[in-house]
Amino acid sequence: MSAIESVLVENRVFPPADAVVKAARISGMPAYDAMCAEAAKDFEGFWARLARDNVVWNKPFTRTLDESNAPFYKWFEDGELNASANCLDKHMGTPVENKTAIIFEADDGAVTKVTFKELLARVSQFANALKAQGIKKGDRVIIYMPMTIEGVVAMQACARIGATHSVVFGGFSAKALQERIIDAGAVAVITANFQMRGGKELPLKSIVDDGLALGGCDTLKTVIVYMRTPTACNMVAGRDKTFDEVLAGQSTTCAPQVVGAEHPLFILYTSGSTGKPKGVQHSTGGYLLWAKLTMDWTFDLRPADVFWCTADIGWITGHTYVAYGPLAAGATQVVFEGVPTYPNAGRFWQMIEKHKVSIFYTAPTAIRSLIKAAEGDEKVHPARSDLSSLRILGSVGEPINPEAWMWYHRHVGGERCPIVDTFWQTETGGHMITPLPGATPLVPGSCTLPLPGIMAAIVDEVGNDIPNGSGGMLVVKRPWPSMIRTIWGDPERFKKSYFPEELGG
Repeated sequence: MSAIESVLVENRVFPPADAVVKAARISGMPAYDAMCAEAAKDFEGFWARLARDNVVWNKPFTRTLDESNAPFYKWFEDGELNASANCLDKHMGTPVENKTAIIFEADDGAVTKVTFKELLARVSQFANALKAQGIKKGDRVIIYMPMTIEGVVAMQACARIGATHSVVFGGFSAKALQERIIDAGAVAVITANFQMRGGKELPLKSIVDDGLALGGCDTLKTVIVYMRTPTACNMVAGRDKTFDEVLAGQSTTCAPQVVGAEHPLFILYTSGSTGKPKGVQHSTGGYLLWAKLTMDWTFDLRPADVFWCTADIGWITGHTYVAYGPLAAGATQVVFEGVPTYPNAGRFWQMIEKHKVSIFYTAPTAIRSLIKAAEGDEKVHPARSDLSSLRILGSVGEPINPEAWMWYHRHVGGERCPIVDTFWQTETGGHMITPLPGATPLVPGSCTLPLPGIMAAIVDEVGNDIPNGSGGMLVVKRPWPSMIRTIWGDPERFKKSYFPEELGG
């Protein structure tokens, strides 16, 4: 693309199509503005209404927001619920129970489908297995798993019994694993013998063994191993058990453990690139609310959609838009084990055609790599696949450059699919600033406007608002339900990291 074309792209605005506006949950800018006005007029009332409408409460909350110990905000504190029940049990007795919850495509292309009812049975059975190993409410469990149905089951099972999970990305080292086990005080690790990536077996269990051998993991009692491949792995007698061993004889019915809204649902560690990894702690009630709402709002979710978020469960995107949000929203989703370039760089487009994906959510890095591949080999170009099922595209994880945005828009979306360019972080729990398909005009390379209820602003170095068009720091002026609650075990670091005194923290 020439410099002149780049300038044109950067300044081009794509208004939502009339048909998209008419069918959308948030229909047109007046609807968006009305929701923002509602939040500005009655902030707590706005969030209370949404929480009552979108979350199943075992005990309804009476207090919406507690700001008395800022910045340790609490949302819906006296309410009680269970995250797994909100993802699975609530669908039982409705048409969703027999709907496909997960379409799993393995690295080798094998496809397995599981309904919401079947997934509930699998989660309940594994939850009973965890309890039989002595794991209970409040315990921390490390999950070091491949992208499989079993990984989602492990997360949901922990939530079901009130255990706090901490997922570690399967590409992280033994040292990273050891640090997280120690910091979380984990009592168990759920892992696999191997993971399959690009046609190759990559070890997981041996890395767990290496991490434990580094020492200091004194709280850990149990390692549960999913045998993803037939290849044997080291098993330590008395400590290590396979999935088959722990599941044997366990019931497929397990009553969900009710917890308070502020109960830690999970800890997710940042990479530690700026020092010791930070254990970002998220709540149950507020996080679940935002996972469900952003599925509905950002992706304009409809009952017939097939949703595919390509993120690994080891990242926050895989938590919110694989393990929790789609299930809470009753969506059919694709879970993919492999990599986008195996057996060729047309894998994503071929899978969209095969599974009739309607909402596709991936990272700019993947898009840019696939642009390069398509330019070098027309056989893997998106045009070689039928992508007519798509209606919404998404971008996540980093800014998307306008050129990549336009390629995505033209060659994947056929110039008809809105692109939701989502800005958010591990600490925010879900989307913060993003276009809405039926409301926001799209600008290539821009994440556009904050979601209703997110009080975002641009300020100078001392916290004063600055005029539009001026450079400054992005801040959020009011708390919101899915925000980080603290850094696990280090509240002082939490305050210093996110609420600096020079900005009035």
